[in-house]
Amino acid sequence: MVLDLDDLPDDHMLHADVCIVGAGAAGIALALDLESSGHNILLLESGSLKPDPSTQDLYDGEVSDRRMHSPTDRYRQRRFGGSTTVWGGRCMPFDEIDFSTRSYVPYSGWPISLADLMPYYPPANKLCEAGEFKYQARECADLSQMPLIQDFAPENFSADNLERFSCPTDFGKRYLHRFESSPNICVVLHANLLNIKLGDDGTTTESVSVCSLHGKKASAHARLFVLATGGLEVPRILLNCRDTQKQGIGNQNDLVGRFYMCHLAGTIGKITFSGRSESVRHGYEMSQEGIYCRRRMALRPEIQRKYGIGNFVSRLHHPRITDPEHKNSVLSLLYMGRWAIPFEYRQRLYDAEPFSMAKFIKHLKNVVTGPHDVIAFCWHMLNDRYLADRKYPSIIIKPKRPVFSLDFHAEQYPNPESRVRLAESVDALNIQKLNVDWRYTSGDIESIAGALRLLSNDIEKSGVGEFEYDPQSIESEATRYGAYGGHHMGTARMGSNPRNSVVDSNCKIHSTTNLYVAGSSVFPTSSQATPTLTIVAMSLRLSNHLANKLSHTS
Repeated sequence: MVLDLDDLPDDHMLHADVCIVGAGAAGIALALDLESSGHNILLLESGSLKPDPSTQDLYDGEVSDRRMHSPTDRYRQRRFGGSTTVWGGRCMPFDEIDFSTRSYVPYSGWPISLADLMPYYPPANKLCEAGEFKYQARECADLSQMPLIQDFAPENFSADNLERFSCPTDFGKRYLHRFESSPNICVVLHANLLNIKLGDDGTTTESVSVCSLHGKKASAHARLFVLATGGLEVPRILLNCRDTQKQGIGNQNDLVGRFYMCHLAGTIGKITFSGRSESVRHGYEMSQEGIYCRRRMALRPEIQRKYGIGNFVSRLHHPRITDPEHKNSVLSLLYMGRWAIPFEYRQRLYDAEPFSMAKFIKHLKNVVTGPHDVIAFCWHMLNDRYLADRKYPSIIIKPKRPVFSLDFHAEQYPNPESRVRLAESVDALNIQKLNVDWRYTSGDIESIAGALRLLSNDIEKSGVGEFEYDPQSIESEATRYGAYGGHHMGTARMGSNPRNSVVDSNCKIHSTTNLYVAGSSVFPTSSQATPTLTIVAMSLRLSNHLANKLSHTS
C-alpha cells in the first residue's frame, strides 16, 4: 500500500520487520526483492509521486568550489523513484579489477569480489530494463559482429565492450503498481527523516523519527533499518544523528563523508581514421529485445596493472561542436541552439570561449547548406528520443569524414580529503545542510594521461589512423565538468575494518547491530562504470542477507 504521512494521525507509530529510508533505485530494488520473503517492509520516502519544489529544496547545500561541483540539488531528486526519474539509463557492471587491492590506487580494495556480486547482476539488469546481462559484443548474436573500427587490433584496449541502455526506467513510475498491490510493503510519502534513535547500548537502532513539511510527525520501529538515500544524503543523515554516537553514527574514526568520488570525464583531441566513414561503428545498435547498445574501448585489466593506471573507457565522439570547420549542418545547429539544450548536456558540448559573431556566421552557413540533414535530425530526435517509450540515448552525429573526438570516462582514485561535511546552515526541518568539498589528485590526471598514450599507440600501431591531442590540455578537459554528473560514491565506504571503513561486507554500519546502508556511498572505489546497475545489484545482495538474518532470528 502507499500512504501519505500527512494523512496519518499525529505521532503515529509505524511497525515493520525492515524499515528502508529512501525510495530511489536502491530502496525500491531492496523493497521489491524483500517482498517475497514474506516479512513486513516499510519504505519511507521524503517526496511524493510528483516533483515538489519545497521538498527538493531540502537537498540544497553548500559547495566549496562551484567550478568543481554542481549545486547539491542539481542531479538528485527527492521524490518517489529518486534520481532514476532523471537518469540517462546507461548500464554496465563493474570489472573484476575494481574489487581488488591495487598498489597504485590508494585505499583500493573491496571486502567482496566480483564473484560475490555476480549472481545479482542479471536480475539487476532486468529491474533496470537493460535486457540480457551480456556486455561483450561477441556474446551477442543479435548484434552485428562487425568490429568497432575496421582493421583495428589494439594491444592495450578491448574494442568489444558494450554499454546497454535502460528506457531510461523511472523506478517510481515503473514499479508503483507493485507497491500499491503489495500485501506486505507499506510506502509512506512525505516522510522526512529527522533522527535515528539508538538504544541504551548505543549500538542498536530502535526507531527513526520522521515528519512532513506540514509538521505531521511519526516514528517507525523495526528489527532492521536501511539508509538508501544516496551518496550525499547518507553521510548527511549519519553526521546529523549525534544523540548517542557524538561524532555521528558510524563516524567514530572520522570516516563518514570522506573518500567522496565521482568520475573524471571529458572529450579530447582529434582521431582521423584512414578508411571510410563506413569502416567505423560509433553509434548505437539495437538488440532483438529492443535495447540500445554501444561499443566502447576499455583499457585491459592486465595493462592497468602493468602500467599502474586506473580503470578507463572511451567512446568515439563527433568532432568539436564549436569548430565550424567540421562543415556539419547538425553540429552547427546544436551550436546555434545551445541555450535550449539541457544544462547537463550543454556542459559536454561547449567550450568556455566567449561568443564570436564570425564563428556564428560560419555555423549559420553550415546550417543553410545542409537543410535536409537538419530536418532528418530533428525528426529523429522528436520521434526516437522525445516521443519513444525507450528513448534514443544521446545525440549521435555521423561525420562526413572519418574524423572524431574522443569521449572518455575514468576512475577517480579514493582520496580522504575529498569529502562532505555538515554546514552551519540548516534546512526547513532544522537539519544541518551539507558542505561539499570534492577534490581530485594529480594521480587521477596521470592515470588518464597514461591511458590516452596507450590508446594513441594502439591506433598508430594498427595503422588505422592518427590520434592527435594536446597532453597539456588533459587536466582541463578531465575537469571541465568537475565532479561528473550524479555519480556520488564512497562517503560511507565498505571494508572489513572499522578503522578504515564505515560499513562491513554486508553493508552494516560497524558501530551498530542493525543499521545498514544501500547505495553507492558504500563503494570503496569508483570503477569506470556508471553506478546505477551496481547499486541495484548491491541492493539485491543486501536483500538476500537481510532475509537470511530475519529468518534466523524469528
